[in-house]
Amino acid sequence: MSCILKDQRGGVGIVLVAVVAALAVAGPLVLHFGQQSHNELPLVVEEAFPDDREFVPGEAFATTLKAIVQHELEGTTGWRPNDFILWGPTLWADNNANRQLGIIQAVRESARVFKDHLTKISSDEFDENLVQADTAFRNDAKSFMLPSAESKFRTGIDHLDKYMKGLRATPIKSRPLNARNVEAIRIFQAWTDVLGGAHANLFKKSESDGSSIKPWHTDNYFYHAQGNAHVMYHLTKALRREFARELVQRPTVKELFDGVAESLGHAAALKPIVILDGGSASVVANHRRNLEAYISEARQKMYSIREELEK
Repeated sequence: MSCILKDQRGGVGIVLVAVVAALAVAGPLVLHFGQQSHNELPLVVEEAFPDDREFVPGEAFATTLKAIVQHELEGTTGWRPNDFILWGPTLWADNNANRQLGIIQAVRESARVFKDHLTKISSDEFDENLVQADTAFRNDAKSFMLPSAESKFRTGIDHLDKYMKGLRATPIKSRPLNARNVEAIRIFQAWTDVLGGAHANLFKKSESDGSSIKPWHTDNYFYHAQGNAHVMYHLTKALRREFARELVQRPTVKELFDGVAESLGHAAALKPIVILDGGSASVVANHRRNLEAYISEARQKMYSIREELEK
């Protein structure tokens, strides 16, 4: 009887070890493929705003901006940076949390330029709904309550909705987008500044204090930069649609727009199962550098757009 009990306990132990091992393998794979699926934005600008569709200037940009934020709030896991510590941006399943921090950073800069420049000339008044949206998106992304990040970001979405309704009103009640070269220069200037920070984190070999980059920081930098690219990829497509008539006369700039979108699209879709940080001569991949190549390519083409528009 004693031998039988020992054999049973041994069998249970083997089963438990097998279950734990299976979970250890399956867990990262579930998170990987779940994240990969979530990264796809339901809105496709070319389908929502085809060439033969008439729309009020500003509608494509505002619709895309809204869709980006809404998708993060309504995803399976929702807004992650303010979650319980095991699921927040500092521990364990933190990839989407850091990606969302990159997303909201780019959303904030895009909303600011939309309010300050794309819909405003000189002494014109600000569009009140864009002021309110910009303010709401600047709430602490890690705030759990009073107010929560989600509630403020939903307020921002509501004001973008009101802005778009104002565009369609008769007479028009919202300030439409000004498709002028100087306004396009402003948005690309803001984006190159953000991508400059992403480039620095992806390319650096050590932290600012001289210490080595910890393995658990490598993927933070990767996903934060990828969040930046995700926003700019979709908004570049929206901006290209907003400036379609002007780009007909500027084929070089049109080609650069497409080049920026292509590079950012690759950056936004890059999804290794594990983020590795191999050296320049290592057989192990360096995924930060791989992503940085796309980020730098997009950033350089944005500079070229600015130079062309300034001529």
